[in-house]
Amino acid sequence: MSSFTTLITVALGAILVNNFIVAQFLGICPFMGVSKKVETASGMGMAVIFVMGVASAVCWPINKFILEPNNLIFMQTVVFILVIASLVQFIEMFLQKSMPSLYEALGVYLPLITTNCAVLGVVLQNTQNSYDFITSVVYGVTGGIGFLLVIVLFASVRERDEFSECPKAFEGFPIALVEAGLLALAFLGFSGLDIFRFMK
Repeated sequence: MSSFTTLITVALGAILVNNFIVAQFLGICPFMGVSKKVETASGMGMAVIFVMGVASAVCWPINKFILEPNNLIFMQTVVFILVIASLVQFIEMFLQKSMPSLYEALGVYLPLITTNCAVLGVVLQNTQNSYDFITSVVYGVTGGIGFLLVIVLFASVRERDEFSECPKAFEGFPIALVEAGLLALAFLGFSGLDIFRFMK
């Protein structure tokens, strides 16, 4: 069983220090594609939190009780992608029925969660780091929270681009890349964070 301190360390690491987008550079496609408005960015972030959390919870027992005992570790990636694809299909049907406006706004990026390397990355890192079930779920959920935090911050900055003047060469995508780089630099400041010092 994981200690409370370990869970806090894993959570803060996933959100701030080893953020999937700005530190590990995973999930860049939806990060750049769905970050023009805060509303769609937050919708995508919530969907990623759900998929990451549930995928971590489902993939851990599959790996522990099916793949490892039967020496099928080489099938991890295929099995994990199938689990993630099923979860995304469920979210897609749910949003289409209950929130059609958000479903339309997310467009092609919603099914792209299936191939979002951040979602696959979290379940693979759970196995590589030998996390237990609770730690895996915490890492999955907080990894999604970190994804949500970064994409919403980035969307709030990009929304202001429409009302700001910038050189012609930087209009559109180039200025977005500059802003993403500055956001990554801001999160780099958390890399020296001593979590245990604040918990004493």
